[in-house]
Amino acid sequence: MDYNDQVKNRVKRIEGQLRGILRMMEENKDCREVITQLSAARTAIDRTIGVVVSSNLVECVQKATENNEKSAEEIIQEAVNLLVKSR
Repeated sequence: MDYNDQVKNRVKRIEGQLRGILRMMEENKDCREVITQLSAARTAIDRTIGVVVSSNLVECVQKATENNEKSAEEIIQEAVNLLVKSR
């Protein structure tokens, strides 16, 4: 799968969030602030997973139907399993 710049930028933002959280921990910031930022990072990761799975799903369905490898239903089920596994 080809990951576009938009997806890569999402991951870079998450990386920045995580570094900021680590810095907050090193500065002994209030745990509520740290938890708030951790929750925001988790939400960003969850959304990125959704973008990657949905993009991959479209690509996989197109390739599989062209090559008669798997049915669309099988590929969709794999994508659903990936989403469930990520939670």
